[in-house]
Amino acid sequence: MKIIVRITLCFLAGFLGSSQGSLVAQVSNHEDNVSACKNELEYCNRPMLTAAESNDVAVSIHQRNLANCRMGEKPCDRAQLTEIETAALNVALHQSNLSNCIDGIGPCDHLMLTTRESRAVALSERQQNISRCKDGRQPCDTSKLSKQEIRDLAIADHQRNVSNCSDSIGPCDHSMLTRAEAREIAAAVRARNLSNCTEGWDPCDRSRLSLAETRAVVSAESRRNTSACADGEQSCDYSRLTASEVAAFKVREQRRNLKACQTGFGYCDLSRITPEEARSIAVEPPPLR
Repeated sequence: MKIIVRITLCFLAGFLGSSQGSLVAQVSNHEDNVSACKNELEYCNRPMLTAAESNDVAVSIHQRNLANCRMGEKPCDRAQLTEIETAALNVALHQSNLSNCIDGIGPCDHLMLTTRESRAVALSERQQNISRCKDGRQPCDTSKLSKQEIRDLAIADHQRNVSNCSDSIGPCDHSMLTRAEAREIAAAVRARNLSNCTEGWDPCDRSRLSLAETRAVVSAESRRNTSACADGEQSCDYSRLTASEVAAFKVREQRRNLKACQTGFGYCDLSRITPEEARSIAVEPPPLR
């Protein structure tokens, strides 16, 4: 009797587990089908949808179509839009086109502009052309500039060339410089080269330094190397230290080593401790167990 009951219970458990797994699979398949229909995929099975799900799918497809139309993407079916959606779309597309025309960015359809908008766009395009010409950017149509604007452009071109030559950035035409400008720029370039060499920066052209400047640069390099050695930096070159600097560093290192051994903090080399210094070093207590 007990055996029969056990067999019956096992059968029921297996049946219920199988039914539950089948139910979960059905739910999963149904959700996948709803998602496929919302995304208009080929394996969408519309007859399997409930009325509510069919409505959700229709709303999803409609909203995606509306978004495509507003962003100018395909597919866009205007026939599926409501009257108010069509009106809002027309306003949005008109404003987007006007903005593109005024900013000079993106596609611009001049045929969509009103008379007042066309005048505003023409003025904006003129100002943008003037700005590009003054900044040395393209496209620049000098044929659209007035005589005064051409004179202003020549001044802007000259000032930009002076700035490029002075800063050593961008194209520089020395032939366009006046004698006074050439002298000022030469002095500025020389001062910048001296500063770079003194600070250890690139570019540094030592061939352009005077004897006095070379001595000053060598002195600055020595000070910078001494500082690096004192701070224990990797850039330190001990071979460039003077005899007095080496002696001073040895004394400093001996003091540091003694302090490390006395306090127990830092690297301590007992082999460098003198017998007299050894007496000042306290014996560390044994570690606690």
